[in-house]
Amino acid sequence: MLEKKDISLEKAVLIGIITKDQDETRSKEYLDELEFLTYTAGGEVVARFTQKMDMPNPRTFIGTGKMNDVQEYINEHNVGTAIFDDELSPAQERNISKILNCKVLDRTNLILDIFAQRAQTSYARTQVELAQCEYLLPRLKGMWTHLERQKGGIGMRGPGETEIETDRRIVRDKIALLKAKIKTIDKQMAVQRGNRGQMVRVALVGYTNVGKSTLMNVISKSEVFAENKLFATLDTTVRKVVIKNLPFLMSDTVGFIRKLPTQLVESFKSTLDEVREADLLLHVVDISHPNFEEHIDSVNKILDEIDSADKPTIMVFNKIDAYEAEPFDDNDLVAERTKVNYTLDEWKTTWMSKIGDNALFISATNKENLEDFRKRVYNEVRKIHITRFPYNHFLYPDYDENYDDAQ
Repeated sequence: MLEKKDISLEKAVLIGIITKDQDETRSKEYLDELEFLTYTAGGEVVARFTQKMDMPNPRTFIGTGKMNDVQEYINEHNVGTAIFDDELSPAQERNISKILNCKVLDRTNLILDIFAQRAQTSYARTQVELAQCEYLLPRLKGMWTHLERQKGGIGMRGPGETEIETDRRIVRDKIALLKAKIKTIDKQMAVQRGNRGQMVRVALVGYTNVGKSTLMNVISKSEVFAENKLFATLDTTVRKVVIKNLPFLMSDTVGFIRKLPTQLVESFKSTLDEVREADLLLHVVDISHPNFEEHIDSVNKILDEIDSADKPTIMVFNKIDAYEAEPFDDNDLVAERTKVNYTLDEWKTTWMSKIGDNALFISATNKENLEDFRKRVYNEVRKIHITRFPYNHFLYPDYDENYDDAQ
């Protein structure tokens, strides 16, 4: 009989701001996502604090009054962590830590922590470590205030290196070492990609937790790790997939997120080489999420950063089984019908008219409309394959010809 394990979650409070660029609704969405990130990292959110401001306070991010409210709550409820929705400057982090007297994290730090937990291979661990070192470097000063040795007086003059200078040098050396290590692994991976020959490559891209790994498992009949948590996949997984009799390579990549830390985009650019070198992108979207259109924009922005925005792309709207439109009262003469009231058929019409037949609506978990998905992917891969090998067209007939249901 298995023993029940008590997992103690770390108590945390979330802090965000409402500005002219980030209204109340958007701020709530970001904090919802931050709460999911906190849960993924092993924390439990016990309270949220928001404040309306024109711009963040350069000293403490939020105002003095709100900071006092946070401090009182933390002391009363014995909370160990305060998490801010935006990236804090080193000075802000230092000032807030002195006031709250607890662990202070920002969104970047939290994502880096999740990545450190999830990294399985040597390559992923090296990339995460590089991002952490680059994040840590400007923040070393606050960590050594208790060991500050640069003082005047008798016996304290002369050359020497303070503790913080020593640490900065160590971190810089480590960054150089990690970059060299990544360069070496990149060369090895480039050779691996070269060894795959001229097979057509298809890459799954999308926001984090939209079901890319689940779809990969269903299509490739493999067992890629999938979980209902953010950033379940960090390492790029490549599988050979055969639809009907047409073989191609499918890769599952790291998910994207809003406000993705710059350090991570930089250090994971090499992982995204699979996306850069893909012939076809399958942009997977969680249609059951109320902000899926904003997620699409975030993914497109990062694809643009890695020079992959112009690749042939099929939009795959996943989780149609979980989609529920908000009910709308037709008798209400004041209320206005918006996108939240759209039925699935209305969304299909909207996206079909926007991008033609490049939109598919499926459920990877319940295997709904997977036949349409296979047919669409088969036709696209076949088109690329025939262009690459003009004399092989007779090997791969139209999808509906002599189709074996067992495939």
